[in-house]
Amino acid sequence: MESFNMSRNTTFYALGLSYKKADATIRGKFSLDAKAQSILLTQAEAEGIEALIVTSTCNRTEIYGFANHPYELIKLLCENSNGSVQEFQEVAYIYKNQEAVNHMFRVGTGLDSQILGDFEIISQIKNAFIQSKSYGLVNAFMERLVNSVIQASKKIKTDTEISSGATSVSFASVQYIIKNVEDIANKNILLFGTGKIGRNTCENLVKHTKHEQITLINRTKDKAEKLAEKLDLVVKDYADLQLELQKADVLVVATGAQNPTVDKAILNLKKPLLILDLSIPKNVNENVTEIEGVTLIHMDHLSQITDETLENRKKHIPAAEAIIEEIKDEFKIWTKGRKFAPTINALKAKLNEIKNSELDFQSKKIADFNEEQAEIISNRIIQKITTHFANHLKDENTMVDESIEWIEKVFKIEAVVK
Repeated sequence: MESFNMSRNTTFYALGLSYKKADATIRGKFSLDAKAQSILLTQAEAEGIEALIVTSTCNRTEIYGFANHPYELIKLLCENSNGSVQEFQEVAYIYKNQEAVNHMFRVGTGLDSQILGDFEIISQIKNAFIQSKSYGLVNAFMERLVNSVIQASKKIKTDTEISSGATSVSFASVQYIIKNVEDIANKNILLFGTGKIGRNTCENLVKHTKHEQITLINRTKDKAEKLAEKLDLVVKDYADLQLELQKADVLVVATGAQNPTVDKAILNLKKPLLILDLSIPKNVNENVTEIEGVTLIHMDHLSQITDETLENRKKHIPAAEAIIEEIKDEFKIWTKGRKFAPTINALKAKLNEIKNSELDFQSKKIADFNEEQAEIISNRIIQKITTHFANHLKDENTMVDESIEWIEKVFKIEAVVK
């Protein structure tokens, strides 16, 4: 398999863990908050990593980057999270070169999402790229790849119906509430946490319930107030959480805390309570289920819900995959060209060196030597020779790495990769 190395000593890897093999508890151990991601990037820069981006969402934590060995990247992940190398090995995946590129395309276009057609991940990849760029951890390959994935995501969203209807965990959570809570329009709903998932869930809830029945609580009150103003909702202080829990029929927890924020100690209930924990790591302690009348549902359960909308999206997978292949082919052509261009340039320089030496020799040996004509003819010959080599390297059946090595060996040249 052809490598995608921008240098000859490192390999491009995609590694991490996702909902497919890692449950919410394990994903929680490997989740990286903003501070941890920043420290990881600083460490990567100090350790001489050429290029790297890291994403951490409720469904997956991943690193895409260049390394001599994948352990260099695994080490960065484990040292900056609560997960161990042993746990990583049990549930993780490691892809290299073409497979790593394929994986990023599927993740970034929503085909690998826990809920098919969820396009929230592409904004995570964009943000990860911007952050890595600020640390100087982006090379030409990474920039082109991320831009290609963004292009594929946009085209799929525009040209297919794979994202038709509402998407993501927030969509599934509201569906679950509507199907499992009778007379939902007249029930009290408490939303704790107004991050991205919390905001999306809240907006979906407003469409299906009465505004006055939804209360928002967030540790930082002004964030909750901004959302409440937009949706005409009630906001309560964080200090009122325990009191508001007694009034609630449904509790949606979507905080970004690293440890549980809700447990049975703060629940003094007078009626049944449905709790949806949409957080990674889990923010609701399992001990709440010891209280009679409490039902706890985690996002992993929600993602298993299928309906006509999700089933309909599956029909559009082939069209989405065709778009990915088209844009991926363009990316392959670019990587091949970028890989062999320095060799072609070095070859041309070598041939010009031979030409100049020979013209100098012949001009001294031959009387009335027409150097201008000889220059024109020689340049045309050099152009034809280098074009033949370039066409060979462009051919999809060519093993580019081996061919480059052969050309450099035969002509005794060394390509300079910029």
